[in-house]
Amino acid sequence: MTRVVVAAIGAWWLLAGGHLGAQRPAANHQPPSIEAVWSFSTLTPLERPAEFADRPLISDAEAAAWVRQNIDRNNRDRRDGGADVDVARAVNDYWFERGTELARRDGRRMTSLIVDPPDGRLPPLTAEARATLAARAADTRAHPADGPENRSLQERCLSFNAGPPMLPGPYNNYVQILQMPGYVVIYNEMIHDARLVPLDDRPRPPAAVHRWLGEPRGRWEGRTLVVDSTNFTATSNLRGADEHLHLTERFTRVDDKTLLYEFTVDDPTAFTRSWTAALPMTRTDDRLFEYACHEGNYALMDILRGARYQEKRP
Repeated sequence: MTRVVVAAIGAWWLLAGGHLGAQRPAANHQPPSIEAVWSFSTLTPLERPAEFADRPLISDAEAAAWVRQNIDRNNRDRRDGGADVDVARAVNDYWFERGTELARRDGRRMTSLIVDPPDGRLPPLTAEARATLAARAADTRAHPADGPENRSLQERCLSFNAGPPMLPGPYNNYVQILQMPGYVVIYNEMIHDARLVPLDDRPRPPAAVHRWLGEPRGRWEGRTLVVDSTNFTATSNLRGADEHLHLTERFTRVDDKTLLYEFTVDDPTAFTRSWTAALPMTRTDDRLFEYACHEGNYALMDILRGARYQEKRP
């Protein structure tokens, strides 16, 4: 039994309390197993590239050509563009695990993870969201390093591709799902975040209570696990979403090797309409390893130390 499983079961015993009898599914309504380690690496972008316009699906040959161009364009080991460009590329390509192909759906390759709106693009932000983001950007320019709160969520080890919702990132695109009576555990390799999803109708905390990963509630609809989450923080990593985010995730076991992950974002103060993305995941026999971010995070300390040094200069 891995450390991950031990930790998850320990957390479950702490949180389950007296709910076990009410939460255990009836014997004749056993949900399907989605327990496994799943990879969600893909080169399919969240939004559809302009060259594919109104084409949500393309052939394998077209996809292969686009993938070759994309890999060449994003190769961090290139040495063209001068010193500044080279520094901006930072980490060598060796460390990246973006995937090697576009995701497949309905027998063809997907040009965007967004499936609604039909154009495969994010809906426009509301005027309120644009104003909030502009004010936040202005504050960052005026106070880039007064304290850790001025730095990005990534630098502070608070938000990456682990989600929710989960989206492909440069590496650590693995998630392990564990099922047990009354709970499902969604454990991401990135940031080793673990979401414990209760499968009952217990009340949610008050709206004033906000959590980085939201407050999830799960239920089975046939062969699909539906996870409904609210109570997010105002500072989200999801393209301008805020504390009013209502996220609905769906996990459907398609076959032995495939888990279809779909999510719908409904945030009326951030987006002018709801939007939905689909991300097929592939079962893997790989293990998850600890991702230690805060430990040894010298970069953040050095950024703040450098800012204090600059303040002392005449």
